[in-house]
Amino acid sequence: MCFQEYFDLGQNMELFKIDQQLTQSLLSALQEKECNLSPDDLAAVIGQIKEGVISHYVHLLINQIENILDISPNLSEREILQKVAKSVVEYLGAEAATLRIYDPFQERLMVFGSYPDWEMDRKEAISLEDTIAGEVIKSRQCYAIPDIGKEQKYSADKKEKMASKGVNSMLAIPISLSSFSMKEVDTEGVLQIYFTEKDKNFTLLETKIAETFARRVSYVIARKRILDLQELSTIKDKIFEQIFLKLGRREGVKMKELFNLVIPEVADIMRIQRCALFSVMEDRQNVILEAGFPEEQHGIGKIFPVKEPYIDAVVNPKGPYGEFADEKIYPNYIHIHNPEKSRLLTPALRGFLKLQQIHSVLYIPLKVEDEVKYFLVFDAQSYHRRFTDEKIEIFTFLGKELMKGLRLEKMDDILHDFKNPAIAVSGFARRVRKYLEDGDYLGKREKIDQALEIIQQESARIQELGLTLYEEGRETAIDLSEILRKRFRINEEAVRELKRANIRLEEEGLGSPLPIRGNLLMVERIMDNLFNNASKAIPETGGELCIRSYRKNSWAVAEISNTGEIPAEDRDRYLQGEGKGRGLHITARLVKRLGGQIELEGQDGMTTFRVLFPLHEEKQAV
Repeated sequence: MCFQEYFDLGQNMELFKIDQQLTQSLLSALQEKECNLSPDDLAAVIGQIKEGVISHYVHLLINQIENILDISPNLSEREILQKVAKSVVEYLGAEAATLRIYDPFQERLMVFGSYPDWEMDRKEAISLEDTIAGEVIKSRQCYAIPDIGKEQKYSADKKEKMASKGVNSMLAIPISLSSFSMKEVDTEGVLQIYFTEKDKNFTLLETKIAETFARRVSYVIARKRILDLQELSTIKDKIFEQIFLKLGRREGVKMKELFNLVIPEVADIMRIQRCALFSVMEDRQNVILEAGFPEEQHGIGKIFPVKEPYIDAVVNPKGPYGEFADEKIYPNYIHIHNPEKSRLLTPALRGFLKLQQIHSVLYIPLKVEDEVKYFLVFDAQSYHRRFTDEKIEIFTFLGKELMKGLRLEKMDDILHDFKNPAIAVSGFARRVRKYLEDGDYLGKREKIDQALEIIQQESARIQELGLTLYEEGRETAIDLSEILRKRFRINEEAVRELKRANIRLEEEGLGSPLPIRGNLLMVERIMDNLFNNASKAIPETGGELCIRSYRKNSWAVAEISNTGEIPAEDRDRYLQGEGKGRGLHITARLVKRLGGQIELEGQDGMTTFRVLFPLHEEKQAV
């Protein structure tokens, strides 16, 4: 029978198609052994191979692939890859399998699991250059080593370690894990499979099976990442909803208040165990613990020096960045996953973390114009050993949304403070128009010029307020009495707009000069907000609004008094800027920034807000 007849016979089999190359190979092997089979015998041999060998082999292969595909996407990526390594070892009869993933920040290959656990005996990171793993990743081709003892790319030390484990040959397979983010590239890595055989002949079938397993793991990781993205999206929506829901219900929320409002609401969905908010103080030499969750587990108000290595790394990031033995350091987070050995922690802090059963710590810096102003700290306790990449992404997102909320709050503060200068511009513009309509321009020229000057000044203030979204402005020498007098006059126009003719405005005595140093716009905003609140607090039946200024020891003092009294039990709350409305919150924050103080006094049916700033006497040249 000719070859074509044999091939036609094979093609007629219903359940299994034998291609021309396989048939030719089988015939050649039989002929070399001087074995000539009849067509019936050849069909019987092929059937035996099919039923007794190939079907069993394919069945095992399919089962193993299904086992890989059934790996739970709820496991971490490291755990998934370790399960794949186990499947590869068991199916191929290997001794072990290890995984390395390329870290683009360090430009090195990092340990990412093994089966059995060989991680303690392996270098944490190796170079991409002059290594087998690096060559596999760059070429995206398999690399077989029949005899490790003869491999030039292995050092003598590495060969000795492999021999001590009974390993003599190795097959390296590239793996690629797809990214679903436009900002990230796919993850590249290598699966290295070790065998006891020496001078092992790696068959094409073995290599293809290993490659098939590697491709299937890409599917499992992709499924995990899709589910993670869905979960991330749900959690992010919850964070966004809670932050802006809280902002919508309150006015004048500070960062620590926003933290205290939002964290308890998202703690369950984010599985937050312990977290804290620190703010960087003005001198940038210290940080203060502003808030914590749970609050009773934190020493709110404690101050820590920036020179502490872990705080310095968060507040003044300098690199180098990447994944190290005991921590991950990147511009947008620091993850200390081995506190007992981390170089960033002091012995005292290590002892505290051990006592609290804190296994890893995550630091998230919160920046304003590339400068860290706050940072969040998250602790993993008890059964939580470390933070996954997905958790880190969620906590980083939370920090960014908190900062967005704070920026919106700042914008609302500025929009709130637009009101007084806008009223002044509108009111004095109407006054000028009336003067012009009356026709006596020359007789009222002085009043018109004064009104136009105020319009010009208040228009400039509106522009300056807008610019404070991006910068705070510089400090200058200021006469507090002069500012108090000018803003009192502007407020007079606001009172007129309120149609409150029954409010009497009184200057009881302005001590001049009262030199202070600070940001002029901030001082004006403080006065405007106090005047605005005082005018609105006067009863409908009428009353008076009075100002005075004077020196008191080393302080320059401005007083604004109005008819109407705040209940004694509410005064402390008002002094903290927690009264109704945004104005008091803005005032309290700005006074604090200028190094000043606020006092509140109520008696005889009158309320007096007293603002104190440090006197600034210019030194006279001798």
